[in-house]
Amino acid sequence: MLNRVILIGRLTRDPELRYTPAGVAVTQFTLAVDRPFSSNQGQREADFIPVVTWRQLAETCANYLRKGRLAAVEGRIQVRNYDNNEGRRVYVTEVIADNVRFLESPNSGNREDGSGMGSNSGGGSSSGGGNRGSYGGGREQQDPFQDDGRPIDISDDDLPF
Repeated sequence: MLNRVILIGRLTRDPELRYTPAGVAVTQFTLAVDRPFSSNQGQREADFIPVVTWRQLAETCANYLRKGRLAAVEGRIQVRNYDNNEGRRVYVTEVIADNVRFLESPNSGNREDGSGMGSNSGGGSSSGGGNRGSYGGGREQQDPFQDDGRPIDISDDDLPF
């Protein structure tokens, strides 16, 4: 069986960081993800998907993500339920993220092309790679391809082939 989801969208509000009674960090935010088609009136529609992150990833998201920022989320779908104050059962569907990649730098001005420095944190696992900087150990690295068009000097010893 497989329960895996990957989403790319913009945050609808700043992440909300809380701590459980045991002191475990948990962050909630909502991603607005465009649908791949337009409505009958020709307007693009979006789905608003709740996302939950835990522990170190929760603190990282709370520190670096803001409303309007473009982010990629990787995780699993979870459905939970509870009884509200009126005694009715309420079902909640959300994505439990284990990897969040920041697709824009804080000073990029929310550019639509998603270029700029990226970040990655996965609760101890990092997918790394790509042509963007990664989040790692609490420091941000500059994008090595963010030059002004100058050639990059690479030694033959650095090449894997």
